[in-house]
Amino acid sequence: MKIKKNFLIILSWMLLISCQSDSSKAYVPESNGNINDLTVVMNNSLWEGSLGSNIKKYLMEPYEGLPFDEPKYDLYYIQPSIFKGFARSSRNIIVFRKDTSDQGFKLIKNLWARPQITALITGEDEEVMNFYFDENKDLLLRSISENERIEKIRRMRKSLNDDPQLKDRFGINLSFPDAYSTVKDTTNFVWIEKQVVKGHLNIIAYTLPLNIDLKKIEERIPAIRDSIGKIYVPGRVPGSYMITERAYLPYYYKTKVNNLEAILTKGTWEVQNDFMAGPYINYIIKDTINKRNIVIEGFSFAPTESKRDYMFELNTIITTMKFAK
Repeated sequence: MKIKKNFLIILSWMLLISCQSDSSKAYVPESNGNINDLTVVMNNSLWEGSLGSNIKKYLMEPYEGLPFDEPKYDLYYIQPSIFKGFARSSRNIIVFRKDTSDQGFKLIKNLWARPQITALITGEDEEVMNFYFDENKDLLLRSISENERIEKIRRMRKSLNDDPQLKDRFGINLSFPDAYSTVKDTTNFVWIEKQVVKGHLNIIAYTLPLNIDLKKIEERIPAIRDSIGKIYVPGRVPGSYMITERAYLPYYYKTKVNNLEAILTKGTWEVQNDFMAGPYINYIIKDTINKRNIVIEGFSFAPTESKRDYMFELNTIITTMKFAK
């Protein structure tokens, strides 16, 4: 009987803890804000001083691969006295606080809302806080970037496109909104497009042989893009087609998509014999199982609009690539 009684007591405590945990989660509000919004909380003297200057310089660096500079993030400054209530529901927050007893850098998930990334940076003075920010800024930005990517995917999944072209043609799936539609589907090429204000967003996909020469990527990738553009991506006038813009040097990175090795290129495109241009992102993904390279590229055309959020959307879509089951 004693064993049974102890068991019932333990079970009661487990149920109580479970209920408290569930109820606490229910009271955490949903985070808010546009994609790539970032809230900074600190005293006005710090915001106007060297710490504020350093934060603005780093967090508002240009988003890579755009024809004109646009910042990575839209910063919103809030003084500590008004940082409460709805302001604490922002999705990405950096709080600077003078404190001599608990100095350092802390990265916390879902502190006041969900999903949310909050960085707490404390120090005895401006110099110390600047030090902790510089030491951890790369980790901070990677965490915020991933948080925004996941949030963008969550929003897109509310109305996904279920067209089977990519699955049927290449055996892959991408998560993208139903505002996109297929405009071209041939033997080794799929083109998907979404209309936006005064322009359009585009995703194209094709394959290359696994053993294709990619040693000199600065030469080979633009050449591959130009050859594909000439065949499949015409401009508005006869004889025009998409090529790589040579006036802006692309950015090249080694990365991974779905745990597959990939080469990421960010640059700008233009149309041969026409006045059209814009940014692009190109992933060449190594698929050793199927003995091929999968190329997925996103490019936008919206001459009078900002491009950062458009390119962020296209990049996020490409990172969802998975093999179809």
